[in-house]
Amino acid sequence: MLRIDPQSPDPAAIRTAADTLTRGALVAFPTETVYGLGANGLNPDAIARIYAAKGRPAWNPVILHVATIEAAQALTRHWSNDADRLARHFWPGPLTLVLPRAAQVPDVATAGLDAVGIRIPAHPVALALLQAVPFPIAAPSANRFTQLSPTTAAHVEASLGDRVPLILDGGPCTVGIESTVLDLCGATPTVLRPGMIDRAQLEAVLGRPIALATAAPHAAVSADDSTTAPQRSPGMADRHYAPQADVWLVETAGLPEAATGLAQRPADHGHTPRGAAVLLRWSTPNDTDRWPLRAGDRVVTMPEAPAEYARALYAALHAADATGAALVVIEQPPATDAWHAIRDRLARAAR
Repeated sequence: MLRIDPQSPDPAAIRTAADTLTRGALVAFPTETVYGLGANGLNPDAIARIYAAKGRPAWNPVILHVATIEAAQALTRHWSNDADRLARHFWPGPLTLVLPRAAQVPDVATAGLDAVGIRIPAHPVALALLQAVPFPIAAPSANRFTQLSPTTAAHVEASLGDRVPLILDGGPCTVGIESTVLDLCGATPTVLRPGMIDRAQLEAVLGRPIALATAAPHAAVSADDSTTAPQRSPGMADRHYAPQADVWLVETAGLPEAATGLAQRPADHGHTPRGAAVLLRWSTPNDTDRWPLRAGDRVVTMPEAPAEYARALYAALHAADATGAALVVIEQPPATDAWHAIRDRLARAAR
């Protein structure tokens, strides 16, 4: 692991990481969303190492990261007016555009589909690294497939260990969940994966309606599964972004009943309590003292604003896993557009 200033990246550290990528090896690095597991995005063998390290199935494409709009244009055979308007408004930032791929983009990066996801990340370390190499960087989240995305370098190390030759530690991510993925290949722009850039923001830039993908996500499958159809976006597995603990999602009105259920959990072998539980609350927990929680259980109060909640979510779930919690009970945040991406992540974590 190599510590690097997140605002003023050390050129020597960036060069070390760039040389590692150029050799075809992997580098984990911070973006504003989550930490990415990077490889040369035009080198099929290097991209294959991402899949091997993560246990990622071949049907799940990766996103190519670039430093400039011109570099993005080189990866697609049709750079539309919609793509240009969105890129110039939201990039660098947490928006991935799915576009018709150029011939130079390897099949392994796109799950064999004729479309590729591209974005410019808004993180000084990521941008410095992209500027130091003559190729796009393929970079899904730096964790085992279906598990929690990492928002710190320590999360990467805990998940992937020595599967990554180099981890750039640029501190915690500032957005905290994965980018919005918008498909521009069809007649109507369609959000395939929600993120913190929501549909209303996209519609305001384009001046026309944006669709949300309606196809039901498929069940999570093992890394060697070859029967699942290729997906147009990462993050489409039914169970994804999941901690080791079981997850219950509870509406606010059901919290007292859930707390009673926590206290009445059965003991293992009739005498030893099961692993402790963590309750993630969205609303102010002014009645917590009256809840019959069991010894070892704890309540974590999450931020009440969507952006701050997203930034804290994965860290809170990683912390629950680190303490050996067997169960995480999560109060559902509001069912509004501003919370749509967060509710998507929670729903997949709970399946």
